[in-house]
Amino acid sequence: MAGVLRSRPFPRLTPTGGAERGEDAVADPYWAWKQAGLFLLAIAWITLGLVGHDPWKFDDATAFGVAWEMSQQGDYVVPRLAGEPYLRNPPLVPAIAAATQAILSPPLAPYDAARVAAGFALAVTLLFAALAGGELAGPRVRWPPVLILIGSVGLWDRAHVLSGELGVMAGLAMALYGLALGLRRPVVGGAWLGFGAAVAFLSQGFTGPGWLAVTALVLVALDPRFRRRQYALSCGIALVVVLALGAPWVIALYLRSPALLDTWLASEALPAHLALFGDPSLDPLYHARNLLWFAWPALPLIVWTFWTRGRGFNGGLAQPVVQIPMVLALVIYVNLLLIPEPKLIQALPLLVPCALLASLEVDSLARSFSAALDWFGILTFGLLAMVVWGIWVDARLNGMSPAIAALFRDTEVGFQPTFHLGSVIAAIFLTLLWIALVRPARRSNRRALLNWAAGVTLAWCLYSTIWLPYLDSRRSYRAMIDDLAQHVPAHECLASRNLGDPQRALLYYFAGRKTMREETHANADAQCPALLVQYGAIAAAPKLTGYRIEWQGARRGDATERYVLYVKEETA
Repeated sequence: MAGVLRSRPFPRLTPTGGAERGEDAVADPYWAWKQAGLFLLAIAWITLGLVGHDPWKFDDATAFGVAWEMSQQGDYVVPRLAGEPYLRNPPLVPAIAAATQAILSPPLAPYDAARVAAGFALAVTLLFAALAGGELAGPRVRWPPVLILIGSVGLWDRAHVLSGELGVMAGLAMALYGLALGLRRPVVGGAWLGFGAAVAFLSQGFTGPGWLAVTALVLVALDPRFRRRQYALSCGIALVVVLALGAPWVIALYLRSPALLDTWLASEALPAHLALFGDPSLDPLYHARNLLWFAWPALPLIVWTFWTRGRGFNGGLAQPVVQIPMVLALVIYVNLLLIPEPKLIQALPLLVPCALLASLEVDSLARSFSAALDWFGILTFGLLAMVVWGIWVDARLNGMSPAIAALFRDTEVGFQPTFHLGSVIAAIFLTLLWIALVRPARRSNRRALLNWAAGVTLAWCLYSTIWLPYLDSRRSYRAMIDDLAQHVPAHECLASRNLGDPQRALLYYFAGRKTMREETHANADAQCPALLVQYGAIAAAPKLTGYRIEWQGARRGDATERYVLYVKEETA
């Protein structure tokens, strides 16, 4: 094994901390074509699925609702949702979405134009992950973190919806590049570190900057190279930049309303980010048990990196190339274990340092391991594509069978996907392109990463083309809200109970109806003649004293949510 590792050495680091460009890249006559192909793969993965469907439940609908109100009112200081201040997060992500909406709608629908901001955040993340890899370990390690991120199972559809986590992910990628660059260019590196921290702050508050601050302090204690004046200068510049970029919004919010600032600061209190043991909202095993598939294929490659470097190969573990992403990944992961009410989307920023760690020893990976990953990916995505195409053709011709509906947890059988020529052509083209890409060829470790990323892109392509109408019918609230709007008393206020933020946002967008929430208005039921209640999975709608049931419904095929509209008897 030692002979294998020494026969394929890691790119030699230069005294400045960078790396020399490999002779094989210079001599490769197809180098430019390969770079263009990788670039097109990244563009395809980023853009597929951004447009062509309604806002979907949770973050996508909520962030779009905030962005849409920003574009309508021109207020970028106080985020609003369904007419009420919404200070869960600072306004950067919805502000960018409002800007893309103003530029691209029309011709795009407002929600599609707003979702382009998610593609922008993904592009920034991939770009700076590549720059950080190149700065830490040399030009040969620019593309591996990009391919690992594209192939990450955890990103899947979560990366193509609007969310504050996308902004934090992009900010951490910038900050990692700044930390790496600061070792040889402290001023420029500090500026990028501060800019990344500011992006993370303006996307989701103090969480991202807190991770970076703890990481910077741990690095000082871990390695004497981070106790030099250059590193102190870099951190000082970063602090100035993050204050210069982050403080204006805080000041503007205070000038608008000190009470609103207090509301936001209360949401940023420590218990919102760290739950104590005994807190019923704490589930320390949630992210632990989901990490293996969520961070695939990065996690097994990280294990190989530690196994290889832990035995002293390629400089060992006591190198900034390992320490910087390792410490940040550990800081984020520890916080995720202690976060109250954990959700998978919260782990998106963790994938950036994980991708950098996983990239370090790709070239030294035992050929048997890379071949296993390669063939596993080819077989997995090949069979998946065959199954997805087969189910689609059968559903198109005969309607969805009960067995398939049960597999998809769909309560309605017989669904027939609509036929869109452009989507079918795109799906066929990318399927054939994937077959050509993974054809028998010279196998290598990097080829295994490329094939895996191409397989994920193919799966995402089928998901976001031929199956998009079905998924949109399952996840969109448009039809349900259109039906509900016909039964709501006109020109009367509407009270709501337990109505989620996504539902409030889409009720306002699709039907133009705001709700007076019982959670914030104690006498909402007394002022409004109608009450909209969101239930979970129920067999029958319960009756309420003084009300009659005017309407009830749910999303197509969804048995986990039920909505009931009650109207007061005296108004009937």
